Amino acid sequence: MTRSILPIKSRMPLPKGIGLNYFLPAIIVIVAVAIGLIRAESEEREQYLASQRLRAAEQLAKVAASLETNIHGNVNLVHGLAAAVAANPNINQPQFAALSERIFTVPSQLRNVVAAPEMVVRFVYPEPGNQQALGLDYRTDTKQGPAALQAVQRRSLVITGPINLVQGGTGLIARYPIFSVSNGRFWGVVSAVIDLDRLYEDSNIGTERQTLDIAISQRPAPSDADIFLGQRRVFSEEPVKSRIELGYDTWYLAAVPKGGWQTSPPELAVFRIYAALIAFAIVAPLVWAGILMKQRQRNIVILQHREEELEAVGHRLALALEASEIGVWEYEPSTDTLVWDRRLREIFSAPSGQENFSYEDWRCAIHPDDLLEAERLLLRAMDDNLPYITQFRVLSANGDTRHVRAHGTTYTTSSGVLRIVGANWDVTEDVDLQTDLRDARSRAEEQNDELRATRRTLEHQSLHDALTGLPNRRFLDQFMDAARSHSPNHRLAFIHFDLDRFKEVNDTLGHAAGDEVLRQTTSRLLKLVDNDEFSARIGGDEFVVVTSGPAPEERAKTLARSIVRALVKPIIVDGHKCHVGCSAGVAIQTLGGEEPRQLLVNADVALYEAKKRGRNRMEVFSENLLQTAIFTKRTSDELLTAIESDQIVPFFQPQFDAQSLDIVGVEALARWQHPTRGLIGPDQFLDIAESLHRSADIDSIILQQALFQSTRWKALGLVVPHLSVNVSAQRLKDETLFEQIASRPIMPGTLSFELLESISFDGQDKSLRDTIWRLKEAGIDIEIDDFGTGHASIVSLLELGPKRLKIDRQLISPLDASGSQRRLVASIIEIGRSQGIEIVAEGVETAAHIEILRSLGCQILQGYAFAKPMSADDFVTFAGNWQSEHRPIALPAKAS
Repeated sequence: MTRSILPIKSRMPLPKGIGLNYFLPAIIVIVAVAIGLIRAESEEREQYLASQRLRAAEQLAKVAASLETNIHGNVNLVHGLAAAVAANPNINQPQFAALSERIFTVPSQLRNVVAAPEMVVRFVYPEPGNQQALGLDYRTDTKQGPAALQAVQRRSLVITGPINLVQGGTGLIARYPIFSVSNGRFWGVVSAVIDLDRLYEDSNIGTERQTLDIAISQRPAPSDADIFLGQRRVFSEEPVKSRIELGYDTWYLAAVPKGGWQTSPPELAVFRIYAALIAFAIVAPLVWAGILMKQRQRNIVILQHREEELEAVGHRLALALEASEIGVWEYEPSTDTLVWDRRLREIFSAPSGQENFSYEDWRCAIHPDDLLEAERLLLRAMDDNLPYITQFRVLSANGDTRHVRAHGTTYTTSSGVLRIVGANWDVTEDVDLQTDLRDARSRAEEQNDELRATRRTLEHQSLHDALTGLPNRRFLDQFMDAARSHSPNHRLAFIHFDLDRFKEVNDTLGHAAGDEVLRQTTSRLLKLVDNDEFSARIGGDEFVVVTSGPAPEERAKTLARSIVRALVKPIIVDGHKCHVGCSAGVAIQTLGGEEPRQLLVNADVALYEAKKRGRNRMEVFSENLLQTAIFTKRTSDELLTAIESDQIVPFFQPQFDAQSLDIVGVEALARWQHPTRGLIGPDQFLDIAESLHRSADIDSIILQQALFQSTRWKALGLVVPHLSVNVSAQRLKDETLFEQIASRPIMPGTLSFELLESISFDGQDKSLRDTIWRLKEAGIDIEIDDFGTGHASIVSLLELGPKRLKIDRQLISPLDASGSQRRLVASIIEIGRSQGIEIVAEGVETAAHIEILRSLGCQILQGYAFAKPMSADDFVTFAGNWQSEHRPIALPAKAS
């Protein structure tokens, strides 16, 4: 049978308008009472505020009157003194003091008085603490003169202030111009200081008993500058106001109660309680009557809806069964009668014409494998009066299998007959979905296992170096985070080392050879490290070894030395012997327990010190090393600032012809004009500049300023044929070098670049040689500086075709005491002569040096025997004097 959906009769809810009508009289009364209460409360607040303002105005009027009376009282006292002085123009200090003392016996706020005949202060009272005012000339004093002159011009009293007094506190200054009574001539000025703090206190301003916040201004609508007492906010909080007319000025007073105006009167709560009680007594009976009338009408409507609701429930149940495709059944065991609705017949594939069913029909439809369990649960439900809940399979007529879920419950009719009623529904799609989900879950678990294995591999790769297999920097960071807790019985020691000549391997043999060096380094390292220690590669050629224990000092030092010794031995790469070597820094955790990251920093400081001391060694961190590193860091930071702020300046040391002693050239030397440490020599900052890769910048600054000074010398008529400038290897590789040279007109042969012999010319750096040839083509000479102390071969140096060789001062210094040294220098001079290269001797400090070098045939001399390096201005003076006299100056026996 097909379920039909019958129309449901509409309910008849209680109209909202009708429900509201019951309370309409009460609502009207409530609104009227509320309006009355609000208006009454507003009037109460207005009256309370008006009473506050009236009291505040009365208090402010008393304060204004007291303030005005006190000011006029002080002014009148001083006026009496001024009249006495006008009557006696020849008054002296004792007379003035006597008159002033009489004034000060009267209670007032006067602090002191002075008299200035002819505008110069001559008399003062009281004298102690005020003698410094004697001799003050108002005509020249810029602070007090204008006010005094204004009083004279007005021929009347002038009060200035408030001002801060030198003796402390604030005050007003009243100034009277004095004209002689006898002849009317101007005599001078009498000034009195009124103590403003006492004036305020005596006028009940700012005292504890004063209940008002008072502000005083010189304008009715003041700015911050116009207010000299109180705060500006007082003028913006609807204050009561008053003013004082002083005849020569007007003060505007404003006041509000401390804590502001109170908007609610204290008795407002009591007023509201009484009003609420009255309103309740009026409204409550009306509301109660409305409630009773509404309840009566509601009961009537409920009775009308009861039948409609019962009918609607039936229709809803039919609609729910139709929409959910649930089938309903009922079984009576006593008569073996089974009732199936239309949906249940479809589920069990019942014949279309069959109307009556039995237990056997149900039993035959169930899958054989599920029959026993389904029967057992059904019989148990009927015997024990339990819910019947199960799921089984049903075989359809075409051989399909359906999954059916059954819910049922037993009940007994009024005649005592046992029945069981329930619902069945097809859950085949749910079961298939659950099967698919289980299969998908199994596949997902397999994928998760693969992902976990991949993740473990990736985590290992992320924490280890791919080339060497050692832990990497991330691993070390995690270790340091985990090792932050400190125990005195377990201290850490870090060994930080890197390869000294690893870059040379990369540059000459390629990166593949560099990788092989790192792998062999790792192999040697692992043979030295114990099982409870670990090593990590944290950078290109940087490694860290971590050891620990109660006293790890000796183990760390021994291990560091072993690492240095192991890596001193050459590493064979494709038949090439690579002498790499390493430098190591050791940092050991003290009993104080440094953080691991700080320990790594300390090891790095020690590594830097090892490299600075010659490499192929190890150094142990100490506080002295840390202080040195801090000083170097501070110097580095200051040097960077110096380069950007023109603190690097050239100093010039002249060069002289060995025979005529004429100035034939000058060398520009870098100096650092430090703002606090003074002049700093290059030996204290050039190495730092080299490490910061800023040597090229310093060379550029010196070259630019030296060329500027050369142009200046020509304009001054000084003859300086040749300028030498030191150039570092970094500068030779700087692309802007030739741009700077091209930007200035340089005559060939007037400028030379001094290159240190320590710059390697024996290698395969073709670009360095190309740069030197380009400089020579641009007309710039090449000089080899510090010749005789470097490691480059003479052949490689001479291939560059230098214009000059500069013999290092280390070879010149012992010249007069060592015959072998003299023969060495003679050999260098002879080499230069044979190759057409000029020889410059630097470090010439004595007359003996000059004579020896002359006799050996050296062409150019430079040193303290002639002149120290000097500033540009000092060089102009020196060169001008030398060239004008054109004779040798007295030579010192030894440089100071």
